[in-house]
Amino acid sequence: MAHQFSVGDHVRWNSEAGWVEGTITKVHTRDVDYKGHMRRCTPEDPQYEIKSSKTDHIAMHKGGALQKIRE
Repeated sequence: MAHQFSVGDHVRWNSEAGWVEGTITKVHTRDVDYKGHMRRCTPEDPQYEIKSSKTDHIAMHKGGALQKIRE
């Protein structure tokens, strides 16, 4: 099942430190180098850059790891 999110969506994901919330800042639909690693992305299976609400840390995840928590 495809998980489609948009820039501005508020989401959460489970990290090593527990649940983290943030806002999607970019949607990647082409392969991208991220922190020294190639992240595979397609229009059908994008990856999302998310800025943490608490720490301003930027993370990148596929849609399957994210849950939308409010409009």
